[in-house]
Amino acid sequence: MKLEDILKQRSGNKCELCQSDNNVKPYEVGPQDRYNEQNTIMMCAKCDAQIQKKEDIDSKHWSCLTTSMWSEVPGVQVTTWRMLNRLRNESWAMESIDMMYMDDDQLAWAKATGDHDNDNNVDLHKDANGAVLYTGDTIVLTKSLDVKGTSLNAKMGTVVKNIRLVPDNTEQIEGKIEGQTIVILTKYVRKQGA
Repeated sequence: MKLEDILKQRSGNKCELCQSDNNVKPYEVGPQDRYNEQNTIMMCAKCDAQIQKKEDIDSKHWSCLTTSMWSEVPGVQVTTWRMLNRLRNESWAMESIDMMYMDDDQLAWAKATGDHDNDNNVDLHKDANGAVLYTGDTIVLTKSLDVKGTSLNAKMGTVVKNIRLVPDNTEQIEGKIEGQTIVILTKYVRKQGA
């Protein structure tokens, strides 16, 4: 039997954290040399996006951890422990951490990524109004910008289509203006349609 089939059977094809049956797929709880049914869990898209810091943390959604913390699956316990620690400013999360039991090996595994030390802040590309930007979005300049190294002046109100996010800097995006690819600061753009 394939690993995914084993996981679907074990979970009832539901997220093993929040019990959602919406867009559920296997999630490998790292770090591991080899993935198996003990360190791979079924997870919904919402849980995955928040764990991967691609979406702001919704603490109400994570109240499900008070149930998943009792799972007998090591991967579920480790993921639950990491998320509870990211939510440690919530009183219910701290109480759950205090009640949760993990053996020494599981605790070492849970701490291995350092993710539990992170707060629940998410680094997202956001425009001047706080709207989240995604690759492929269309933006409008909110300020006229001189482009360094060229005579190009990008006027306020210029529409830039199909932007790309700069991976390591949430304050920058890339876009084409008059055929030139330039780096634009997110504080000078507004997402079109937002």
